[in-house]
Amino acid sequence: MFEYLFDSFNWSGPEGITARILQHIWYTAAALGLSALIALPVGLYIGHTRRGAFLAINIGNAARALPSLGLLMLAVLLTDQIGFLPVLIALVALGIPPILTSTYAGLSGVDAATTDAARGMGMTGREILAKVEVPIALPLIISGLRSATLQIVSTATIAALVSLGGLGRYVVDGLKLRDFPQMFSGALLVALLAILLDLLFALLGRVVVSPGLRNN
Repeated sequence: MFEYLFDSFNWSGPEGITARILQHIWYTAAALGLSALIALPVGLYIGHTRRGAFLAINIGNAARALPSLGLLMLAVLLTDQIGFLPVLIALVALGIPPILTSTYAGLSGVDAATTDAARGMGMTGREILAKVEVPIALPLIISGLRSATLQIVSTATIAALVSLGGLGRYVVDGLKLRDFPQMFSGALLVALLAILLDLLFALLGRVVVSPGLRNN
């Protein structure tokens, strides 16, 4: 495995490790961005208004139980495509639940006395949401994004099953060819990428979250 990783030939070209890492990051970023675009507004709404919480949270939890490979195959059948779109659908379905539930939990956990005090000072509902609830809930919101990122980056290997690239290419091709150094190298690179992204979100939390709200 280490011979495979330290061979400079395997890092160059359109099918080299560098290109595969960039492809994997692109799949992850696209899925995470779309997941956040869908889940954050919904989580903020139900957390702020307390409306629709039961339905949204249970749908989110049910989505976690869906097998990613089965969801990918269903997306292929529904879209009649083999490519990026069904992969994106499968990864977004995986990314929405942790973002939605963490955002809702963060806002619903804000002390009612705090929002009542803000309302007594003449703040509007939007101002309370933006200036009081979101800053207090930010640690949990970032935690949800962090969890979604880890799930997406580890599952993005399924892109190789529909003829796309990414680090999953090494796992799938290595298994098919019984090239175990290549397969284990792909798995190791996915794990290292997940750890790196997790550290970046930990750093983001340190930067944007108020010191008084940090858990550690």
